[in-house]
Amino acid sequence: MNELLDALAPYVGRICTPIALADGPDAAQETLVAVFRGLRSLRDPAALYGWVRAIACREAVRVARRSARAVPADLSTLPGRGDPQLAADIGDVLERLSPEHRAVLVLRDIEGFDEQSAAELLGLRVGTVKSRLHRARDSFRKAWSS
Repeated sequence: MNELLDALAPYVGRICTPIALADGPDAAQETLVAVFRGLRSLRDPAALYGWVRAIACREAVRVARRSARAVPADLSTLPGRGDPQLAADIGDVLERLSPEHRAVLVLRDIEGFDEQSAAELLGLRVGTVKSRLHRARDSFRKAWSS
């Protein structure tokens, strides 16, 4: 069990942290608890990482919603593009997006999933993922260029 935990913990952290931000460790811990509770229900061991990824995405969004930062910040309060601190810190802009928008951005633009795979992981329809991705990218772009 310790070997499995050692193998999964960095993977779960890599998925949870960009979505749940500062609450990423909490999301990762809750993911690992859910994984170990449901491990007996996993019928195909080859699907372990996909199954864990789906749980991690769901837990990261849930934890981020629960936190005070679940309410998106006013994007118009961001400093201008010429601010070197903002330019260097993409995480600051991501922090201002809703957890749902961060989740689709992370899955699509960082993890490289297509819309169909992201929809399956998040338990959404493909059209919902596409519209969230469009709004997330638009919000990110506006925040970045304002």
